[in-house]
Amino acid sequence: MPSSLRTALPTNLLAATASVPLIKLDGRSDVVLRPPAASEAPSPQPARRGKIWDLSDTLHCSIIGTCLSNAELRHVLVRLKVTGAETADDHDLHVMGVMLASRREAGAKLLQRTLDRRHSLSIKQFARAKDEKTLRRMWEASVQSGDIPGAYWAVLSHPIATDAVVKKAFRDVHMLSHLVGAANRADIRRLRQLEEQNGALIEKLNRQQQQLRDGFTSRDETIRRLNEMLVHQAGHSLAGQAPDNPNGGEVETLGGVIAEMNRKLGHEVARRERLEQRLSTTSAALQKMEATLQRTTTERDALAREVESIEDHVAGLLEPATAGNGTPEFSGRTILYVGARVHQIPQFKALVERTGARFLHHDGGIEHSSTLLPGLVSRADHLFFPIDCISHDAVATIKRLCRQLEKPYHPLRTASLATLVSALMRTAQECATAVAAE
Repeated sequence: MPSSLRTALPTNLLAATASVPLIKLDGRSDVVLRPPAASEAPSPQPARRGKIWDLSDTLHCSIIGTCLSNAELRHVLVRLKVTGAETADDHDLHVMGVMLASRREAGAKLLQRTLDRRHSLSIKQFARAKDEKTLRRMWEASVQSGDIPGAYWAVLSHPIATDAVVKKAFRDVHMLSHLVGAANRADIRRLRQLEEQNGALIEKLNRQQQQLRDGFTSRDETIRRLNEMLVHQAGHSLAGQAPDNPNGGEVETLGGVIAEMNRKLGHEVARRERLEQRLSTTSAALQKMEATLQRTTTERDALAREVESIEDHVAGLLEPATAGNGTPEFSGRTILYVGARVHQIPQFKALVERTGARFLHHDGGIEHSSTLLPGLVSRADHLFFPIDCISHDAVATIKRLCRQLEKPYHPLRTASLATLVSALMRTAQECATAVAAE
């Protein structure tokens, strides 16, 4: 990989080749969206889909940012052995992908294959469009339904896409990026407002608590003084002496002060309870939002890992048979799958047997007797079960048997083919690492 991919940054992505006429996009700047057709007689060859390196550099940024996720783009760059791709942040990753898009031999071919494989369904759907009007109508329908990434790549690479259609798609995606950014900024602003409100409520509650402590201290001091006065007057009464201070109005005054202090204290207590309730509500909302964000992030990372595993597996199936082509190897081993749905088992069996392993299955006690589990577990080298499609009793039995027989077991996030592919790839890597360590 040329070192310029790591250091050079295009200074003008809107620059066009001097020999290609420029197309007006908005009346203020000249942008080349697609190279115009040659003026000579049309070629007898059938029209073919456009390649990413043949498209204008102006479109590469929106294609990479819209049609590929960061995980997919990082996977492509790592396969191309681009230095820094594994640790690059999202912006640097995007820049690397945009620079590669115009270099056919340096990596654009792999980007093209990845985009075609990722959006093959949309490409087939848009292939039915035989004229500009139909292609434009299909694009507008995709925008209305929110199916943007696949439709955008299918339109830009469509053999009959005109400059007018490409410019419309480019403008729509540009405006959608602003709408998405505004929505994200609104969520971030709301979270910050909740945090600021939470901090203000905590500070206000601390002030109220300090006022309550001061009120308690003042009340206790007043009660102490009143008790001393009563004791002093009671002592004089027992001795048959007149009190030193015959003015009995002071007792009434102190009683009034105590009543006023109790009234203020009750008011402050009520205010404190209201503030505590508001603080509790705000804190609960903030914790719920943070938990949702954490759960979404975890699910996103798990899905990204599963997609990468599936892409490696599919790429290994499409490419010629070579060592390390992405297919896990379990030759001579036995894999037991417990749980899942009946219609999924043939797919799981075909996948496992493709790795060279023998496939065993138990439905977790629905139709198969649970007494069969000990024998199946003893014959298995690896055991997989989905946590969303199996009974608690079956899980407890599996864990107990695996501990007794010292067998590895692998809980799966869902009962899906993608999750099983990811688990098989991960297990194969762990086995290879253990063998290398020995």
